[in-house]
Amino acid sequence: MNGPSRRGLLGGAVLAGGAAALPASPARAAAPVAGPVTVYPADPRYQELTVGYNQRWVGSPDYVRVVSSTAQVVTAVQEAVDAGKRISVVSGGHCLAPFVFNPEVEVVIDLSGLDEVSFDARRNAFAVEGGARLSGVYDTLYKKWGVTIPGGMCPTVGIGGHATGGGYGFLSRQSGAVIDHLAAVEVVVVDRSGTARAVIASRDPADPHHDLWWACTGGGGGSFGIVTRFWFRTPGASGADPGRLLVNPPKDVLLSAVGIPWSALDRAKFTTLVTNWGAWYEQHAAPASPARILSGVASLAHRSSGNVFLLTQVDATASGADRLLGDYLGALTAGLGVDAVVAAQPPQRLPWLRAVKLIAAGIPSFINPTLRGSSKSAYLRRSYTPEQAGAMYDALTRTGFANPAAAVTLAGFSGGAINAVPPSRTALAHRDAAFWTLFETQWRDPAGDAANIGWLRELYASVWSATGGYPVPGDQADGCYVNNPDPDITDPAFNRSGVPWHTLYHKANYPRLQQVKAAYDPRDVFRHAQSVALP
Repeated sequence: MNGPSRRGLLGGAVLAGGAAALPASPARAAAPVAGPVTVYPADPRYQELTVGYNQRWVGSPDYVRVVSSTAQVVTAVQEAVDAGKRISVVSGGHCLAPFVFNPEVEVVIDLSGLDEVSFDARRNAFAVEGGARLSGVYDTLYKKWGVTIPGGMCPTVGIGGHATGGGYGFLSRQSGAVIDHLAAVEVVVVDRSGTARAVIASRDPADPHHDLWWACTGGGGGSFGIVTRFWFRTPGASGADPGRLLVNPPKDVLLSAVGIPWSALDRAKFTTLVTNWGAWYEQHAAPASPARILSGVASLAHRSSGNVFLLTQVDATASGADRLLGDYLGALTAGLGVDAVVAAQPPQRLPWLRAVKLIAAGIPSFINPTLRGSSKSAYLRRSYTPEQAGAMYDALTRTGFANPAAAVTLAGFSGGAINAVPPSRTALAHRDAAFWTLFETQWRDPAGDAANIGWLRELYASVWSATGGYPVPGDQADGCYVNNPDPDITDPAFNRSGVPWHTLYHKANYPRLQQVKAAYDPRDVFRHAQSVALP
């Protein structure tokens, strides 16, 4: 999953502590490639390989194929197509909806054996295989070359889903979305004759496969093929030094984690906090804003958690970083009467990669393999209204429901450099938002399904009651994030807005995505409940 922290656990632990197959690269050719592994239901590994991060969704495929090369992916896809079997693919396993694991899927192709991160001198770009997870990507890129991609916080998220949906993180306001640095992709597709092959598509407009690259820059996973390799290089970057070809993260960052006790927040003060937070990001959403060096999240967990948290990261190497952070926290907490609380929790100055790891370690749910969950999202151009903030307060203080991991997370991962890119240049259409929000709850016991799912639905419907239960693109809202898929979005019982799911996710880019679908997956081999439909 690609979104910010969730679960209301965000602050506590931080405070404590031409169609062508790609030739093998020389580095890869030097090492033997492991053969594919096929896991059937009788195998003890089958149970582990047929459930994802969200324990609500469990698959029952005929088999799981664990692959270690592009050629093995081509073979796996071809065998499934020839047998008429329904395919799904696993990169990191963080799909929150039942797109990968459901009763219709007969073959799961697991990319966990495809996880190499390297520098490809021929393409003068960094090659990241489709099964790599963010923790490994960050570690390798930074330790070997001093670069990174501006991705999310969760270490176990797979690059495959994260990048194809856009990809955001603490560096995005400063450096753009992950896909803003995507130079090319290798995708296994199936043509009209039923033949599987690997295609390389690049951002070069003259590339005959440029449209396939475009669709992979925010169109979401599971619609066009299986991405086996990404190449990253920042647009305009050139030269022989790999350390100058991608984002150079700050040497140090200021990391601030401020916990505000629920006991200090009545309805009026909570509303003030929410509207203050949104107003700051609204006022600093421009691409050239000096405040783009700061990004933060507000984890508004259920009152039973004891606190709400403000987690903020600032480029400590930038002039005025300390002042900016102080002004930011002052603006967010103005009128709350919690100045002493904020002052008692000073920021830490940390090397960038250490801060990345501290944030990940401070959110246990990121690596907890036992959780069930439900989530919804919203992009915002303007701050929440007092009425919407009041709806959040009512849900988060409900006495008949007490889950500390139920939360509304305001995420300042939009605006700034993300908004410098026109909405049609990539498939990621949300290029003028100020921030986005994750509404989520997690729990362990299946007996808690109804209460948690019901709580989230009621919260979301109440916040968006004026627009039919969903954040319809307009003056205030700007739709939903495809990387936080919501099974309810296609159901008119919940989405009463009259705006279809694909408009909420993709806005005006959807028709072009459909044309790419027709060109590269005319047989609809790669599909799920919310994949791009054939025109």
